[in-house]
Amino acid sequence: MPAASSVQAAIESITRHDWGRLLSGLVGSLGDFQLAEDSLQDALESALRHWSRNGLPVAPHAWLMKTAKRKAIDRLRRAANFQSKTTAIAHLIEIENSAPDWDDPDPIEDERLKLIFTCCHPAIDRKTAMALTLRSVCGLTTDEIADAFLDSSDAMAQRLVRARHKIAKAGITYAVPGPEGWADRLESVLGVIYLLFNEGYASSGENYIRGELCSEAIRLGKLLAALCPDEAEVEGLLALMLLHEARRPARLSADGAFRSLEEQDRSLWQHDRIAEAIRMLEQALRRGRAGSYQLQAAIIAIHAEAADFASTDWRQIVLIYDRLLELSPNPVFRLNRIVALSYAFDPRFVLEALNGLAESLADYQPYHAVRADLFGRAGQPEEARAAYDRAIALSASPAEQAFLSRKRDALTAPGS
Repeated sequence: MPAASSVQAAIESITRHDWGRLLSGLVGSLGDFQLAEDSLQDALESALRHWSRNGLPVAPHAWLMKTAKRKAIDRLRRAANFQSKTTAIAHLIEIENSAPDWDDPDPIEDERLKLIFTCCHPAIDRKTAMALTLRSVCGLTTDEIADAFLDSSDAMAQRLVRARHKIAKAGITYAVPGPEGWADRLESVLGVIYLLFNEGYASSGENYIRGELCSEAIRLGKLLAALCPDEAEVEGLLALMLLHEARRPARLSADGAFRSLEEQDRSLWQHDRIAEAIRMLEQALRRGRAGSYQLQAAIIAIHAEAADFASTDWRQIVLIYDRLLELSPNPVFRLNRIVALSYAFDPRFVLEALNGLAESLADYQPYHAVRADLFGRAGQPEEARAAYDRAIALSASPAEQAFLSRKRDALTAPGS
């Protein structure tokens, strides 16, 4: 009998690396995302039992696909509306012994990217489609997705449940879109990749940086750029991720402490990657269709090209945020613009502007960290200390909590 630990490790590896590949094949066969997801989960549970007794099969992925299709047939047979499912069952029986779905030629060769396109269905509102994709395809938790959208966990969980019910009730059929259908889904696909990278770069969980998510998002971005070579916003997103990634080696000290942009050792930045990203950004901007990702990349490029923090062109950054807010007037961009204004002019002049964001960003940790920093720089340590306490309470990252605590403890009382 094989060791249970080795079987468990094999299943965890398949789930981590090949879930999207397997799920994509099932969705293509079933045309029903929820049925495919449930059947694949059933197959993994069966694998744990059978492989523990009999050992790993010669072709684990093929075993899982075949088992998942059988599990789908079982689920359809148990359904209350069995009679209406007979055609689907007959179809599944016909393809049960067919070749693996991923062997079929397809313009989108990568299985995870294919599934992201599949799940970003234009019949579902963009936010919901992105949230479902991040949950089912990218493996983010409901809490992580809620943080990404500045929602409560309960609200996001309810949104996901309602969406699944809507999809089932409306009979929305999932299928891999051809090139003619990419344009309707591209904005959502870009959003999924962007939020996947963000979760890796500044995770809302215990590990502040999750390098595997950053690398996966960049990989998907490069594949998407090859698939859509004339799309400026695809180039802009990839440039944005590369610019952030180039700074990652300096974001944590050797002992795991977080380092702000002002504190980072810029000699640790990956300057070849910065140059690559800036070339890509310039190419995108020459297309004359500047969008949100290109403008965000332009801001990061200004930081990347500055010799040190003091020489950053903050006024130029403010102007870019003005343009960003015309395209997307969201509160996080407004917050970031206030930060830029505080360095371009004086922190005392922008504190009042934060009041307009108090309600929309009440539970957003960076909002309170910005308030704390501005109060501290404006010579109001007591207000800064209270804001740091709130920011620390909202953070789930030990590295971030330690950084904020250090900043709070460094405050001096008036007159000291």
